[in-house]
Amino acid sequence: MSVFRRVRDITVANLNERLEQSQDPVRLIDQFLIETRQEIAEAEKLHHQYAGHTKQLKQQVDQATTMRNKREEQALLALKAGEEHLAKLALQEKMLYDEKIEQYTDLYTQSLESLQELEHQLHELKTEYQVVYSKRQYYYARMETLRLQQRMNQRMNGYGTQDVPKMFNRLEDRVSDMEWEARSLRDLRKAGQDFVNQAGSAIQSTLEQELSRLKQKLNNKGEE
Repeated sequence: MSVFRRVRDITVANLNERLEQSQDPVRLIDQFLIETRQEIAEAEKLHHQYAGHTKQLKQQVDQATTMRNKREEQALLALKAGEEHLAKLALQEKMLYDEKIEQYTDLYTQSLESLQELEHQLHELKTEYQVVYSKRQYYYARMETLRLQQRMNQRMNGYGTQDVPKMFNRLEDRVSDMEWEARSLRDLRKAGQDFVNQAGSAIQSTLEQELSRLKQKLNNKGEE
């Protein structure tokens, strides 16, 4: 049976299960470490009190043993001196010390066992703390790696060589449209110029015909 009350909400027994369900294992481990440090402090305080109490009980046993032995020696001396009455008084007191020795020895034994149990539990607490602290370092490193990976993914979102062909395809389409517009305008200008040229040729031909007709008319009048 434990000699001190556990104060932790999280223990090693349920830490692994809660870690699997936690989205922030480092915070959960920190909570465990804080509670464990508090429990270690309480255990150390209780250990100090138990050690002092056990020491006092041992002193009671030692003092009672010394007085019992002393009264027994006094009873022997009284008997040797023929003082039986004094010997009985010494033996009566010796019997009281015998009872005290028995009582305090039982208390001392119980206290010593509890002290040893507490020392064992305190050792287990400190071992748990060290093991979980090492795990905390490992999980912190993993969470930091994950955080940096997420930042990198956010930064690289929308970038990548897979988008380059699409970008150039759009640019190619735009340039092709501009080239088609330019060719269309050039063809339109050429058609217009050809029309002007053709119209000018027709006018010139008509003008030559009219000039020739007038010349012929003049010639005919001259012959008259």
